[in-house]
Amino acid sequence: MKKRFLSASLAVILTASVVYPVSIQEVRAANETSNVIVAQEERLTAKEFLELAVTSLTFQHGSEAMRQEIMDKWVKEGELQNLSTAIKRDEVARILVRALDKEEKEASLADYLEKANKLGLFKGISENSETISKQDATKIFSTFKTIKNGTNNEGVKEISVEDFMKNPGNFGYQLSPDGNYITFASAWESRSNVFVKKMNDDSEPVRVSSSKDRDISGFFWKDDTLLYAKDKGGDENFHIYSSSFNGKEEKDLTPYPGVTVGVLSNLQGVKDEILIMMNKEDAKVFDVYKLNVKTGETKHVAKNPGNVSNWVADRDGNIRIAVVSDGVEGTILYRETEKDEFKPFIEMAAGDEVNPLAFSKDNKYIYATSNKGRDKVQAVKYDLEGKEEVIMSNDEVDVAGVLYNSEKDKILYGAYMTDKAHYQFFDEDFEKLFRKIQNKLGVEESELGINDYNKEMTKFIVSVSSDTVYGKYYYYDSTTDEITELATLSPWLKSEELAEMHPISYKSRDGLTINGYLTLPKNKEAKDLPLIVNPHGGPWARDMWGFNPEVQLLANRGYAVLQVNFRSSTGYGKEFLQAGNKQWGLKIQDDITDGVQWAIDQGIADPERIGIYGASFGGYATLAGITKTPDLYAAAVDYVGVSNIFTLLDTIPPYWETMRNMFYERVGHPETDKELLTEASPVFHVDKIKTPLFVAQGANDPRVNQAESDQIVEALRARGVEVEYMLKENEGHGFQNEENRIEFYNAMVKFFDSHLKK
Repeated sequence: MKKRFLSASLAVILTASVVYPVSIQEVRAANETSNVIVAQEERLTAKEFLELAVTSLTFQHGSEAMRQEIMDKWVKEGELQNLSTAIKRDEVARILVRALDKEEKEASLADYLEKANKLGLFKGISENSETISKQDATKIFSTFKTIKNGTNNEGVKEISVEDFMKNPGNFGYQLSPDGNYITFASAWESRSNVFVKKMNDDSEPVRVSSSKDRDISGFFWKDDTLLYAKDKGGDENFHIYSSSFNGKEEKDLTPYPGVTVGVLSNLQGVKDEILIMMNKEDAKVFDVYKLNVKTGETKHVAKNPGNVSNWVADRDGNIRIAVVSDGVEGTILYRETEKDEFKPFIEMAAGDEVNPLAFSKDNKYIYATSNKGRDKVQAVKYDLEGKEEVIMSNDEVDVAGVLYNSEKDKILYGAYMTDKAHYQFFDEDFEKLFRKIQNKLGVEESELGINDYNKEMTKFIVSVSSDTVYGKYYYYDSTTDEITELATLSPWLKSEELAEMHPISYKSRDGLTINGYLTLPKNKEAKDLPLIVNPHGGPWARDMWGFNPEVQLLANRGYAVLQVNFRSSTGYGKEFLQAGNKQWGLKIQDDITDGVQWAIDQGIADPERIGIYGASFGGYATLAGITKTPDLYAAAVDYVGVSNIFTLLDTIPPYWETMRNMFYERVGHPETDKELLTEASPVFHVDKIKTPLFVAQGANDPRVNQAESDQIVEALRARGVEVEYMLKENEGHGFQNEENRIEFYNAMVKFFDSHLKK
């Protein structure tokens, strides 16, 4: 079936007297297992059946693009040529078999019908008619869901908080530049440390770091030297460390108090030196330095005048690009050599994002992502005159990122995320290799990642992850075509006992399409469940499909979990992000509320047992939810969340100073928007809070200071309202230490159970 046919049919349906998508009442009827169904004997056309099927069998109720994508999977090109004629039983069978993911080697409609009958999809449907009525469809959809879910409504065995939240084992596998060693992170003394193992050798891995106070946050190779980064107690002042091979001699290469470091370039071909950024001279901005990884010696390379938010080096390690911004508008600056002055290269208006990624091999082109002059971020290439060539775009979402290979001097693929991650390839050989690995592992495109490879692109580290698979790592050798499993994350968690994450969409009260995810408890009927809405942080971020330990924990305890990408979420274009400007606690909160109401209207959520839990901005949304809609929530958990926007803006980390105007633009100005921010700050509306509240905070949080949690707790306690408060002195913006994670999630589950399972 061609896409243009379905797109046209949707327009017809939305203006016809029989309105599709079907009403909420009809959706609920399709969810019901009772026999109370209004008889409607009219025979359904193909277009009517498809619209009804997408509405009833999926949770895509708001996004026309996602509905179309599902239809395209169910109906292939050349099938259902006339959508206005009555759909036949065998055509329905083909759609349902595909929707159940049961398609095998069926060669004809008769084969699909035989498969559907064996599955019991037409149970209770008269065999006297070749066509389908709306009443038939409702019965079929109910049977379909019973077959797909296979539920006896007893749930699954309870899995401990510890099993979800303890360190998952070996992860973060990388290859050394020569491909002779493999590195990974694993727990030692309850902290993530770095290990090295020689390839094709039976020797035990060697631990090369000895961190007992804090997890290693990342690691990388510089030639034959392994470097890693960590902070202290969650203060986010990351330093770069080197270590001897046995881990006995840890050396802080950037031992400057209150300074945070970022890696700018590995300086390929330059012995023992890398380019880093540090806010050593001025806490507000980052200068560029060369760092000798053997001695720790630093050399000042570029001075920040006060408004540079990012630097880019060319292939020879010369700083040729600087990104300057006042937080709202900005300019990409360029220079021919480090002896020249920077000159304007690309201007950025409010809302524009141009992110230079890398220079080409000959230093004549610059790869970047950009939404300048358009709504969606695209992958582009600029010449040195600033002329843009679009490499990749997507009509529905932003390009999420690209994989550039310096040896081939080309982008191998670009990624975009609708419901899940998808790829567009630009190198035929690499795509063939990707598909070969994908087929070997028997996984979907969105479940496979290429994590690392050697210079020759013959040795690869790949990973597999999904909504019910935490992660598996593999080593693939393309010269032998052999693939070897390296590790499984949290192998004690069994995929068959975990809950599926369903992409959803719905319309906000003012007509925006809101996308998100709904995770339903395993082996439970999706009816009148306790539900926890989990707004993400940022808010300039987004939730994604994949494994989420805290979501799985809550689903394991019998909760439906709703995650929504409300306005201001990234990935959906400039207009959608800017629709959230100065809407904290207002339209952003309405999007979250509308999502909860959508789940209630579907019959999924019990309106008397709704909880809300979020971290960072999600913590703010939790507090805003229980002040703006106090009757909606029966329990709330605020994790490192904002309670007072004025004090938030007054205490941002110094190195966020170049973004201050962005906060004023997107959140509000403390003077000119005083009334707005007062209305949006939960701490000023504690008199409205009647929902039981649990607050958790890290004392060293540089983003959302401890005072944010202290304020709301003290204000409620002053009113005689008891608030459960967990404060950790050795944590920052979220609990990273294993013992603290386990304690927090045990307390959170106990709290929700006490209020939502009465």
